Amino acid sequence: MTTLVDPETLLAHLTLDEKIALLAGADAWHTVAVPRLGIPSIKVTDGPNGARGASRNGVPTSACFPVGVAMGATWNPALIRQVGEALAEETRDKGAHILLAPTVNIHRSPLAGRNFECFSEDPYLTGVMASAYINGLQSRGVGACIKHFVCNDSEFERFSISSDVGERPLREIYLRPFEMAMQRARPWTLMSAYNRINGVWASENRRLLVEILKGEWQFDGMVISDWYGTYSERAVYNGLDIEMPGPARWLSREHVIAALERGDLSEAELDDKVRRLLRTIERVGGFANPTPTAEQGVDRPSHRALIRRVGVESMVLLKNEQHLLPLNADQPQTIAVIGANAHWAAVMGGGSSEVAPHYVVTPLQGIRERAGTGCVVEYAIGCPIFRRLPNLETGWLRLPDTDRPGARLDYFANPDLEGPVVRSEHLHTLEASWFGDQIADLTTPVFSTRATCDLILPQSGRYHLGLACVGQARLWLDDELVIDLWEKDLMNGADQRQMVQLEAHRRYRLRVEFRWPRAGNWRGWQVGLLAASESDPIAEAVALAARSNVAIIFAGLTKEWESEGFDRVDMELPGRQNELISRVAAVNPRTIVVLNAGSPLSMPWIDEVAAVVQAWYGGQEAGHAIAAVLFGDADPGGRLPTTFPRRLADNPAYINYPGENGHVLYGEGLFVGYRYYDRKGVAPLFPFGFGLSYTEFAYSNLRLSAESMHANETLTVSVDITNTGSRTGTEVVQLYVHDVAARLVRPDKELKGFAKVELEPGATTTVTFTIDRQALSYYDPAVPGWVAEPGEFHVLIGRSAADIRLRAGFRLLADQE
Repeated sequence: MTTLVDPETLLAHLTLDEKIALLAGADAWHTVAVPRLGIPSIKVTDGPNGARGASRNGVPTSACFPVGVAMGATWNPALIRQVGEALAEETRDKGAHILLAPTVNIHRSPLAGRNFECFSEDPYLTGVMASAYINGLQSRGVGACIKHFVCNDSEFERFSISSDVGERPLREIYLRPFEMAMQRARPWTLMSAYNRINGVWASENRRLLVEILKGEWQFDGMVISDWYGTYSERAVYNGLDIEMPGPARWLSREHVIAALERGDLSEAELDDKVRRLLRTIERVGGFANPTPTAEQGVDRPSHRALIRRVGVESMVLLKNEQHLLPLNADQPQTIAVIGANAHWAAVMGGGSSEVAPHYVVTPLQGIRERAGTGCVVEYAIGCPIFRRLPNLETGWLRLPDTDRPGARLDYFANPDLEGPVVRSEHLHTLEASWFGDQIADLTTPVFSTRATCDLILPQSGRYHLGLACVGQARLWLDDELVIDLWEKDLMNGADQRQMVQLEAHRRYRLRVEFRWPRAGNWRGWQVGLLAASESDPIAEAVALAARSNVAIIFAGLTKEWESEGFDRVDMELPGRQNELISRVAAVNPRTIVVLNAGSPLSMPWIDEVAAVVQAWYGGQEAGHAIAAVLFGDADPGGRLPTTFPRRLADNPAYINYPGENGHVLYGEGLFVGYRYYDRKGVAPLFPFGFGLSYTEFAYSNLRLSAESMHANETLTVSVDITNTGSRTGTEVVQLYVHDVAARLVRPDKELKGFAKVELEPGATTTVTFTIDRQALSYYDPAVPGWVAEPGEFHVLIGRSAADIRLRAGFRLLADQE
């Protein structure tokens, strides 16, 4: 084997076939190695709120961070840089070199299924947070893969929809956070989107990938396709560098040779693709450490503390009548904790970003741990919100005939559960799924599995037992077949349930058999169990609230309702949650609602409850973070990174969403989020940037460093912030810019700066911002380019987009002035 490390030298020694082989993955997570020249394989892993590793079956576990929208809600880029640094450690734990993150698409509609994964509705806030995340990650030698490029802003027909968007909104809203990240953080890789943009697939969009990304922005990293996100041979010669997952479909030897022979792809362009991969291998340390590292789960105390801090700083206090919050833990009281999400914690959204957490602190656990010894904390479910029955509690499962927790999963290299066991895994609960054609230790995509465990319940009673699967499966209880989905259609995600009577402390044997008889990239199964309610659960919750001093309702969504792969159908709380909240509030005026969701929700009960907290999906420490805010150990540090409309019809994308006949028109143009509500004069339920504190702040003494500036100069804006309350608190000071008179249409104001400060009672600090040419510019397609037009501008300083406290004017001078 020849050992060469210089990418240019390696490139010169590669044969044509070797170069082509490098243009697609070896499997779902690895690039192709060329042992002859010492070119190692490197590994990628999902996702934005944790590094999962290759398996989706919970081994090894990972640190689970708050989701992207929660990170955006912190408005604290220094903190999010620390998240990036921690995720680099997590990525290395999984033997990987590149984390497929961050997601920087825009919250265009409240219904988009992956809003929870994205930072915000605003390109500036998104770009700042994404840059901090990338800088943290790459400072530790792990590559970021910024995604999804571009206009991948919904899940409806996501593999085929064309996002039809004008040049100005494309540049100013959707491309802008990517461009900011290129300028501020220089990500090492970028992922193309599934969708089309103005009719052209993102993975073969020459204008975006070659002319803008690699040309205008001088991106020198590697462009990776989204998984199975290539659609034709045009992907060979329009800017895509590597097709994932492998083996190749369109960037195959056949198609690459044909493109070379036709002249669609030049040898120089082929070399450029390979050079970018070699450069990436070098950047992530692949040449220096070519030996793959075994995956492991490392539960670091430092990560626990960071996850908790991000959760606290992301939490947005939306309402707090008569200062009900914070609660006094030292005061003897009965606290009613109500809601499915209090016990079955919603800590992340669904899809490729999911990880198996090291542990999860539920809100109920967090409150019980934090409440004082004189407090009595009681729980009622209120109403179930499960699409599928919830997973079996981990504490109820034992490996067969042992006291060790979990279940054993055995693999067979055929669809008939025959022959030797070729692989075994330890499951923490009865759920398993697989992505990609290749399964570890199997030489064929056709396989079957048998999962076995013992079930020991703490309470006797009637239970709903359920089995769901994509594929074919059956469930046995003590050798009795109770659910049979063995002959169903493979791709039909069936969910069947059976009522069973079970005794406490008795050991039952559960067995799940599953088969997948053909090639495929997504399949799995899940067993759920839920105690049957013998009475109306809402009535039970209302009775508990009526006899309690305070009622805390945990409402919202879960990964079953908010996920990659589908959009929400409306902004409503699923199930009977609205009824639950209204009925509880009617008997207890001290009712607090804590919302788990990654996007806006309708709140028809907003005037009936005393307090509302937006808690997002807070990761494995969610329960501790929520308790810290509810009991006043910390100020609720979050501010909304997205506008909450009063009703779905008020949102800017409403008329054009989700699209038809394969196209979705971005008809709102530049007027996304608060830009639209400003221009239309429509008051939202809660505006962009909004969030209450447990203290009060005064804004004063706004001053500019000059009354005018040239485009090549900068202007400094300073403002004094004083904590006028009696508690230490955090404030997010927001700077917006208004162009008084422009040649082209512009939004009424645009966010161009923000700063998060923490102040003790009575303390004052000076916050300083810098305004440069870019802060004043708009994109003019007629130039084409960014234009800073001379004229009058206003600086607006506020607590939210709808709460402007101070303003001042200045003039941008023409070059000759």
